[in-house]
Parts: sequence; C-alpha cells; structure tokens
Amino acid sequence: MKAPRTPSPWRRGRNSLARDAGRARRWVAMAMLDLMATRVAAGATVQFRPTGHSMTPLIRSRALVTVAPADPARVEPGDIVLARVAGTVYVHLVSAVDHANRRVQISNNHGHVNGWTGHARVYGLCTAVDGVPRPRTEGKTR
Repeated sequence: MKAPRTPSPWRRGRNSLARDAGRARRWVAMAMLDLMATRVAAGATVQFRPTGHSMTPLIRSRALVTVAPADPARVEPGDIVLARVAGTVYVHLVSAVDHANRRVQISNNHGHVNGWTGHARVYGLCTAVDGVPRPRTEGKTR
C-alpha cells in the first residue's frame, strides 16, 4: 500500500486562495484597529472606516467613525468604545460597568459578549458615525 500523497502547496485550488485572501483582509483590519488604538491612547482624535457587521445598525461596515480619547470612569452602558479585550481591539458597545473593579464589559450590537476589560484598555469613545454626533458623549472624552 502506498503512502498518501501530500498535496503540493502550488496546486491548492480556488477555495483555499479565497480563504487566504479573507485571512489577509482580517489581519489588515486588526492591524488597522491596533494602530488606531495606539494613536488614540497617545491623545489623538482619529477617523477611520472599520469593517464588519457586528455593530449594525449603529455602525455599518465601512462607515466613517470618529473616536476621541475617553475617560473610562465616565463611560456607561450604551456607549461605543475602542477597547482591547483578550488581546483583540474592538469598536463595540459597553454593555455593563463595574466601577468597584474599574472595568467594563464589551459586547457587539447583536448580544454577543466579548468580555470584561480594565479601564486602562478602554482607549477611546466613538463621538460620531458618518459625521452624525453620537448622543451622550459630552464630558466623557479627555
């Protein structure tokens, strides 16, 4: 009996190429969010166009989002923040606040909870989407 032949990496087919392209797009999007988090943490107000559908209808994919440095102690449920949860940067909703332990719970707009993160990892507050100001952002930015 012959050993099974391993497929050549050069003959992978269209599906694997599409899968690789999808991985590359996700990596670029994550790197972009990391860059935006670094800039906001340094005190800059940034505008960018995040991709994905986890925040629809509040933020559509590729909508222009404005994020300003946030005062995490003033963030409340319903605010949209730029935060790092378990090593990944998200533009997501604050679903709960634990003032005693100085942390917030981050979720998408469809009920999925990404987890809790400390105030030090809440970088910015979304102040506008497509040029339309978000409600209740006054006094929450630095």
